Amino acid sequence: MFELTPHGADIWVGTGPRYPWGGLYGGQVVAQALRAAAMSTDDGFVPHSIRAYFIRPGDHTEPVRYEVDRIRNGRSFLTRRVVARQAIGAILNAECSFQRPAKSVDVQTLSPAAVPGPETLEQTSFSKEFDRCFIPSEVLVSSDRPDDGRVAAWIRVNRQLSAPAEDPLIHWYWLAYTSDDLATDTVREAAVVRGGLEREHVYGVSLDHTIWFHRPLRSDEWHLHDFSCHHVTGSRGLALGHIFTAEGEHVATVAQEVLIRDRRVRPR
Repeated sequence: MFELTPHGADIWVGTGPRYPWGGLYGGQVVAQALRAAAMSTDDGFVPHSIRAYFIRPGDHTEPVRYEVDRIRNGRSFLTRRVVARQAIGAILNAECSFQRPAKSVDVQTLSPAAVPGPETLEQTSFSKEFDRCFIPSEVLVSSDRPDDGRVAAWIRVNRQLSAPAEDPLIHWYWLAYTSDDLATDTVREAAVVRGGLEREHVYGVSLDHTIWFHRPLRSDEWHLHDFSCHHVTGSRGLALGHIFTAEGEHVATVAQEVLIRDRRVRPR
């Protein structure tokens, strides 16, 4: 899924399958960009954030070229810029930051909502690579957080992942992959429920995607992805998501802007 072939100094090439909606999946391009950036870092550094902009839809019939720019090498932090290109031009631009882990206080002020465990829910997924169990909407309505345009699901990679010695960050790549799954649904739901748009005519496209990694994680264990739409305006909706372990540890925060439109209205 994240295999990259070297094509010169700090240049890598990857591929991806065609997904049900056609073309590449944005989460895979983000994850491959993160891996390409990580290939240029020193041992001991782990990702702490990535900010990616989706520029054009990816074509699954051709490879993706990842060009890495070593923006900064510090003692505690490293910064990399990655441009993903295909024949049409750039399809993604990402800024990746890595940190050498340091001892500090450990404070968590956010807790997951009380929801049913994945073992009691139906498994659905658009990919054979991971399992996904949606939380029923009536459970989210009864929880203590805003429910407008809210979508939550348990997600895990459905096989045991053994991090290879040459690339120990496999769990970070998988979280980057799965973190792109719910944001568009969240904004679309808010546009339908609160905006009065007709569900069958609404479509959404990811504009950008940001992840902050807070704590170490294992992507082959269940994590609760809990996303809410904060607003829809100017044809853009903002989704904010929190990702928790089954034990309640807050391991990552995700923010994404989504372009939301009515298929019947031609954009000017």
